[in-house]
Amino acid sequence: MARRQRVLMRSVGALAAASVLVLSPWLAAGASVQEPDFDGFVQGALGAEPDEYGDIQDVVHLVGEYAGGGNEGPGTGPVVVSRPISEAPPPPPPPIPENCSPTDPRDACRVDPTVPAPPPGEPTVTLRDIASFRPTIPLDTMEPDGWAVVGLPANFVSEASVQVVSGSLLGRPAEVRFTPVGYSWSSSGASGVASESPGATWAELGLEEFSPTPTSLVFVERGRYDVQPTVTYVAEYRFNGSVWRAIAGTLDLPAPVRSVLVGEIDSVLVAGDCQARPTGPGC
Repeated sequence: MARRQRVLMRSVGALAAASVLVLSPWLAAGASVQEPDFDGFVQGALGAEPDEYGDIQDVVHLVGEYAGGGNEGPGTGPVVVSRPISEAPPPPPPPIPENCSPTDPRDACRVDPTVPAPPPGEPTVTLRDIASFRPTIPLDTMEPDGWAVVGLPANFVSEASVQVVSGSLLGRPAEVRFTPVGYSWSSSGASGVASESPGATWAELGLEEFSPTPTSLVFVERGRYDVQPTVTYVAEYRFNGSVWRAIAGTLDLPAPVRSVLVGEIDSVLVAGDCQARPTGPGC
């Protein structure tokens, strides 16, 4: 009477170079061997779904299905078929610092995997170590310039850019590069806004005046309000012109506070009349 048996053994280790078929002495006498449906059986047996690459990880060893019989009797040995289920997936991307914020600038905060490791004995540089390296305070502009209308967007644009500052780091000549990756504007008179973009003027965006933008604020009441712009930087350093090495974390640098007069008006000043600017507000 034919018998069917399946035994599953999992091993997490190096992948086999090729499929291996191991036969017991009983099978040498002439029993037939049928290799199982690996992918379907493994998924069902392990309860695992393929990963994003369409593979099921681990090396899986299966006992195949066989029928009794042969010159040596029914036999008792199993058929063990071993093969790798998949090639190893590519390594995961480097980790992102938890404080790489506020706008989740993931690409800018990743460590370049092509940059070689620091030479032996070179200390790890932190943001505290570069405290003496100060980038120029970033400026910003707004439109309308210095005033806003209740309920209408006021547009803000940061002028921050990449800066390289020279100085002494850990007693050695060095350069520190500051790259802006986040921009924010906060005020007691409006909900704050944070963006990965420095913003652009309405004209540059091809928008009408008082259109909402990713960097605009809307004030809800009349009054004079302070607006605090802040730029978030990531920093890198290098000694004597070597490769740039990333420093973990981000640095928030406030720009000068801007005073904004907010009022309610029935008409809005525009750059021209409706004949000259037919797409302007109210036209």
